[in-house]
Amino acid sequence: MRTAHLLTFGWLLAAGAHAGANTGDLATAADLAKASGCYSCHAANEKIVGPAFASVAEKYAGDKDAPASLAQSIQMGSKGKWGRAAMPAHSGLSADDVKLLAQWVLATRP
Repeated sequence: MRTAHLLTFGWLLAAGAHAGANTGDLATAADLAKASGCYSCHAANEKIVGPAFASVAEKYAGDKDAPASLAQSIQMGSKGKWGRAAMPAHSGLSADDVKLLAQWVLATRP
């Protein structure tokens, strides 16, 4: 499991320029995801309580409104997008942190 996270993180670092974020932003986003409890319900490539980050990225691929939509779900919480489990709101995060997390999730690849 740890190897999969490291491989995914390594890929994210390599893809940073393509995703419009630098490697410092991606490292910050990974740390922020850990500190915010994202990994309590999500993993890079497997469903836990919520969908895998890669599944979220796949679902929203090509959607120009995806960063804003995902940021809103992170900030305000959501219900019904991925089944019956609700995602809690993360209203304590700044708008910049929420935007960074959304971009980081959308850059995840299987």
